[in-house]
Amino acid sequence: MRICNGSWLSSRACVLLAGVVLAVQSPATLRAETAKGDIKIGNIAPYSGPASAYSAFAKTEAAYMKMLNDKGGINGRKIQFISYDDAYSPPKAVEQARKLVEQDEVLAIFQAVGTPSNAAMMKYMNAKKVPQLFSATGATKFGDPKNFPWTMGFSTSVYRIESAIYAKYILAIYPEGKVAVLFPNDDYGRDIYGGFKDALGAKARTTIVAEASYDSAEPTIDSQIGKLKASGADIFVNFSTPRFGALAIRRVAELGWKPVQFINTTAAAISNFKTAGLENAIGLITATSMKEANDPRYADDPGIKEYLDFMKRYNPEGDIANGQNAYGFLAAQVLQKVLEQCGDDLSRDNIMKQAANLKELKLGLLFDGITVNTSPTNYFPITQMQMLRFNGTSYDKVGSIMSETVMQPETRD
Repeated sequence: MRICNGSWLSSRACVLLAGVVLAVQSPATLRAETAKGDIKIGNIAPYSGPASAYSAFAKTEAAYMKMLNDKGGINGRKIQFISYDDAYSPPKAVEQARKLVEQDEVLAIFQAVGTPSNAAMMKYMNAKKVPQLFSATGATKFGDPKNFPWTMGFSTSVYRIESAIYAKYILAIYPEGKVAVLFPNDDYGRDIYGGFKDALGAKARTTIVAEASYDSAEPTIDSQIGKLKASGADIFVNFSTPRFGALAIRRVAELGWKPVQFINTTAAAISNFKTAGLENAIGLITATSMKEANDPRYADDPGIKEYLDFMKRYNPEGDIANGQNAYGFLAAQVLQKVLEQCGDDLSRDNIMKQAANLKELKLGLLFDGITVNTSPTNYFPITQMQMLRFNGTSYDKVGSIMSETVMQPETRD
């Protein structure tokens, strides 16, 4: 069994991850820069700790690499997918990044999970000139090719793009609306809310009539919702993480408050609405770029069928209703495209060159009309989103696909 976090792990997930490595390990260690044999891809995910649910990304990606290897690999080369646990601890993430780069000699670290871990390792990865590729976060700071050319994020929602789309929609459809905002008191909350205020521009001062934040350790957000309702707002923008998003939806209904509600895509899974009561979520507006596998309207969709067939064969214990699995599948498809474009030049330089050269890439889980695009000056692979309204069972499209100019990343320390 492979050691994923410094201790022997018994979960099937890490056995699966180890299986990808052990099944294809070549007898000789080859330097990542020249990569004449297997392709070593590193990964860091929280298999333990407070964010362990996000390990679903890596489990699905490991299963995808197994599928690719079963089909002969990439350009005839098998993939070694080496994943380590950081318990969602930034110092541990840096330790694991060093191990992957200096001991395992990976070609790239792909889909490291979370803003804190990626931020902690970003300077190290750029100093070493090792791709920090398609990091699993929508934070704006991971799309800054001028200052961090070896780091590229990947999200179906870049936080400031998503919130800017809500702001532009509100200005167009509800120009006299009074907005109340709920957001987590962390980097994610400040990033997504900052994009919203920036997009409102000068109207932010008159449009936003109340705001409330919460800490992740709080048991409820009843007081915050009470404060927002008392403001007289007729629009509620809910920038919460899944658990608090559901708590907010339920509390709004309990108080008899009936604003137009927007909820960020992070908390907008239909399965999450069930915990709040589906009837309480009717009319909620969100935006995303990816179809939901659990939505009955996509039962016959070819892209959804491809994903479900993959899950049944290669990740049968994964929950198809969990959007994290679909996201992992999507990210792995993009990595596959980059590696294929590299051809026989599997150098780290060429990895980043090809990652920044994705043109109109269509993938089955994305809404029709939404494509993956990058360039040397655009490190945000997805900048388009579809507005949706929940009808109690599934989502109805609202208008056409919207896109937004990427906000400039915030100042670094």
